[in-house]
Amino acid sequence: MATLAEIRAKLQEAQTGGNRQGGGDNAIYPHWNMAEGSEATLRFLPDGDTNNTFFWAERAMIKLPFSGIKGDTSSRPVIVQVPCVEMWGDTCPILSEVRGWFKDKSLEDMGRKYWKKRSYVFQGFVVKDPINEDSTPENPVRRFIIGPQIFQIIKSALMDPELNELPTDYNKGVDFRIAKTSKGGYADYSTSKWSRNERPLSEEESASIEAHGLFNLSDFLPKKPSEVDLKVMKEMFEASVDGEAYDMEKFGQYFRPAGMSQATGDPNKTPAAAPVAQPVTAPVAETAPAPAEPVTPAPAPEASTAPEAQNRAQDILAQIRSRQN
Repeated sequence: MATLAEIRAKLQEAQTGGNRQGGGDNAIYPHWNMAEGSEATLRFLPDGDTNNTFFWAERAMIKLPFSGIKGDTSSRPVIVQVPCVEMWGDTCPILSEVRGWFKDKSLEDMGRKYWKKRSYVFQGFVVKDPINEDSTPENPVRRFIIGPQIFQIIKSALMDPELNELPTDYNKGVDFRIAKTSKGGYADYSTSKWSRNERPLSEEESASIEAHGLFNLSDFLPKKPSEVDLKVMKEMFEASVDGEAYDMEKFGQYFRPAGMSQATGDPNKTPAAAPVAQPVTAPVAETAPAPAEPVTPAPAPEASTAPEAQNRAQDILAQIRSRQN
């Protein structure tokens, strides 16, 4: 019989989505595991949430490094990820502090260290898999965690005025090829590109969408922090900047390093439910940009095969282009 601690850990894992780096339900396709020189072919699909103009959801996380775990002399440095509330159009207490650092050259490096890291959640089919995964999920509609380098390539094509059809169109869409090379000792995806040829979805792919539907991409964003969570995030940020160790007793019921599943403290006190820091989903080398306002997703496309589909596609592309400018 499972212990109470094991039951709680299992429930917590279900609530937070588990460790998505390993895939959990294996829905995330780990393109970063490709061998250098390999190329994966993906077909992006629309968001299941038709109120989203884009076919992706933007995620912004802040990494808080700590020297170790308080009270554990053998612990190594750890990182706690917390969501940047600018994703919801709110003022981020951490970035409010960090923005001022960019005005002082001596603090720029520190500012980049604590600046929000962006990634983008997409969904679609894996058309060509160079990884040769040992197992794949029953639902072939996979999720993709795309970093800024690849995202810029995706966005640039959408801004091309000669593009008349959405890449996610079921009949006139195009596949996307992620190519992995290396540069300066880091993975490089700069040669990734869209296919030049349109490809209608296969009968098998269409049947999969019919059977399983599409994900609402916003479901895979972190939970919006409460007022209490924001105060804790600010305290954690200050402790991190001061070089302190992570205090499990103080912060453990709110945000924890990936892989740390149980808080310490007074066993007679029941901690209030709160979001746990999301684990790193994919290794992304990223240099923080100068402060910029986040993109705010808004309304949009459902795939259509009706006669007015082309006009709708052009309208949606126009919305995307106007919002990205």
